[in-house]
Amino acid sequence: MTQARPEPTRTDARNNRARILAAALAAFAESTEVSLTAIAKRAGVGIGTLYRHFPNREALIFALYQHQIGELIDLAPTLLRANPPLDALRLWCAEVARYAQRKFGAAEVIHAATNGGLDDEYYRPFVAAIAQLLSAGAEDGSLKPGLDPEDVLLQLSVLWRIDPATGGAARIDRILDLIIDGLRASTH
Repeated sequence: MTQARPEPTRTDARNNRARILAAALAAFAESTEVSLTAIAKRAGVGIGTLYRHFPNREALIFALYQHQIGELIDLAPTLLRANPPLDALRLWCAEVARYAQRKFGAAEVIHAATNGGLDDEYYRPFVAAIAQLLSAGAEDGSLKPGLDPEDVLLQLSVLWRIDPATGGAARIDRILDLIIDGLRASTH
């Protein structure tokens, strides 16, 4: 797969890239079938500008993935500073679910681009974010001690399979309740 080009150094090029990514995120949220031409138009740039930053659809989708995964990783400590650990975990999982809904249909591209996840530079930091949330919850007694963050990631991976067009939000809430309930420390 052809990767997106590195971050540009010129301000106008960085601004164009940011506008393209924002337009793509909004467009893909509406339909996974949106054309690159429509994304370029929505971003207010020419199609040539889009292709200078992202040589193909897969490169654009992968760049969105990288940006959003980075935001999710950074969110874990922020939520822990502002909330009790159990609440922080639930809020973080809800954000993961929102992300999963936005990327529904792009999983195959990301899976292929990262060699089935094996080459994903964000895997370890993502697992570390989960570990941070679990550790804080174990420390305050709200979560079971000794939980494996990779096991929790596997539980969360079901969120990528929920079709937003078929009652996804309600199903996500129910599944997140099941996941969190299973991680919660026993009150007996």
